[in-house]
Amino acid sequence: MSRKIIIGNWKMNPSSLKQAEDLFRSIQKSVSSKIKSNVIICPPALYLERLKKISKKVALGAQNVFFEEKGAYTGEISAEMLFNIGIKYVILGHSERRTLGETNSDINKKIKMALSFNIIPILCIGESERNESHDYLNFIKKQIEECLSGIIKNSISKIIIAYEPIWAIGKDAKRQANPEEFREMRIFIRKILSDKFGAKNVEKVKIIYGGSVNKENVVEFLKENADGFLIGRHSLDTKKFVEIIKICEV
Repeated sequence: MSRKIIIGNWKMNPSSLKQAEDLFRSIQKSVSSKIKSNVIICPPALYLERLKKISKKVALGAQNVFFEEKGAYTGEISAEMLFNIGIKYVILGHSERRTLGETNSDINKKIKMALSFNIIPILCIGESERNESHDYLNFIKKQIEECLSGIIKNSISKIIIAYEPIWAIGKDAKRQANPEEFREMRIFIRKILSDKFGAKNVEKVKIIYGGSVNKENVVEFLKENADGFLIGRHSLDTKKFVEIIKICEV
């Protein structure tokens, strides 16, 4: 079995540095020293530098980055800032960022900026609804092509693709996605990537699943060759998060 990628997206949680340190230490303590999976925690940017100092078995990622290298951009964080404190990953294109107005073009520029500082982008893609006419396939194709426009072939293997169907995530989720739906999308995503970058160049691209991930459904997604998971609320619960990690280790 290939090495799995398990990413915890803490979003705007927890509310204090002390709580963030306690949670991070708890996760690290609970993770086996012989772990094979690549575990990454993406906390609020405010906590990154402190958590990096205590990071050992668990890597750290950012939840966002700006697409300009420097300048008068109030409130933004540059890729160079993340690089300088040793951050290796960044989530880009999350549906919650897209809801705030982020476009495929914005995400494309952010991916290029991250790659220029050897930071691995975790590109989130996903449709808001499904229909019998399969329009969602064209939607996903457009996301991939526009977000990865101008990316050189040698760089595509450095990008992690996280498929997160919007209709299956959060408190307003219509239902959970089933493994067969993920299999369909995994095959489709890999074909779009292969057509754009060449089959050989995308062999090592990891396609992970996000969307109401829990210990009950990860086994079925793994059977459909999920390369890992992007986990939201359960990454804030050490017991539940570590249970998912252990399942991926089997």
